[in-house]
Amino acid sequence: MPKTPPRYARDVAVVAFAQSDHLRRTDELSEVEMVMPVLHQVLAATGLKAGEIGFTCSGSSDYLAGRAFSFTMTLDGVGAWPPISESHVEMDGAWALYEAWVKIQTGEADTALVYAYGKSSPGSVRDVLTRQLDPYYVAPLWPDSVALAALQAQALIDAGETDEPALAAIGARSRDAARSNPHAQIAGDVPQGDYQVAPLRTGDCPPIGDGAAAVVLAAGDTARRLCERPAWITGIDHRIEAHSLGLRDLTDSPSTRLAAQRAGVFDAPVDTAELHAPFSSQEVVLRKALGLGDGDGDAGGVTVNPSGGALAANPMMAAGLIRIGEAAARIHRGESDRAVAHATSGPCLQQNLVAVLEGDVR
Repeated sequence: MPKTPPRYARDVAVVAFAQSDHLRRTDELSEVEMVMPVLHQVLAATGLKAGEIGFTCSGSSDYLAGRAFSFTMTLDGVGAWPPISESHVEMDGAWALYEAWVKIQTGEADTALVYAYGKSSPGSVRDVLTRQLDPYYVAPLWPDSVALAALQAQALIDAGETDEPALAAIGARSRDAARSNPHAQIAGDVPQGDYQVAPLRTGDCPPIGDGAAAVVLAAGDTARRLCERPAWITGIDHRIEAHSLGLRDLTDSPSTRLAAQRAGVFDAPVDTAELHAPFSSQEVVLRKALGLGDGDGDAGGVTVNPSGGALAANPMMAAGLIRIGEAAARIHRGESDRAVAHATSGPCLQQNLVAVLEGDVR
């Protein structure tokens, strides 16, 4: 069993994880065609058939797809016969995982399939994301996601918590780590580039692209049967900041810190941190909130974003789920014993989910 005593009614673990190759454009693929191979791969890893899954939950965005109830089409990739128990969240797939975890906790299911996907290539994702802003005071000004992240980055620089060379180092380290990630969209030596919105350069910003990911959750003995070394979710919590940016200190993330406390991050040391930081400046904020220091990728024995993180691949609505999946996969492979995974949604780290994953004591 994991080192941390159980705090929930049922022990639930991530037993399989799969993701697509993340590409700048997938014009030749529909969402169904993008999702299906990932679903087949994650189910094959467990030996389960679709009809043997107790609950299915997905995360996606109608705004990206450009049509209402777009998630119903991707159910063709799951297969709706025999009839399935299914739900959907208009959020990153990390929140779909949370719903599935709750479903298993209630005893209504022993296994769950969670998947998420996003195609950002058909339109301007920077414009699309303005639709999540305050509709009265902020959205009419049309500040896009990069401009808002630049405000946050400048606040950090003004507060003396980082500078442009330090931000560039985060981007370089992330894409260097992505060399070992065959699914990354960008890896290796990538020029920092021109300013997108000062002080953020191209290298400080996430790539725009398409991708999908999926995990399988299972409870107790079922998890042990399906996976040689399950990644037990020993803590999970999500919190939200005030919607109005003017009411927040953009240099800090109290919601991440609170979610981490409730999830038990600080109860014992972690060795891996997969942080959903779409902008280099946001990694600075998250490191502070999680007590991971502000240095390089090895923060006091904690390996930060060994997959390359969102600066190497940031498929909208799937990048947060991928952080959980990447952390779990390291536990499956025996490369990690206790990991923290983080997912975010909204401008400037508005909503934050934190999960602790542990492997059985070796």
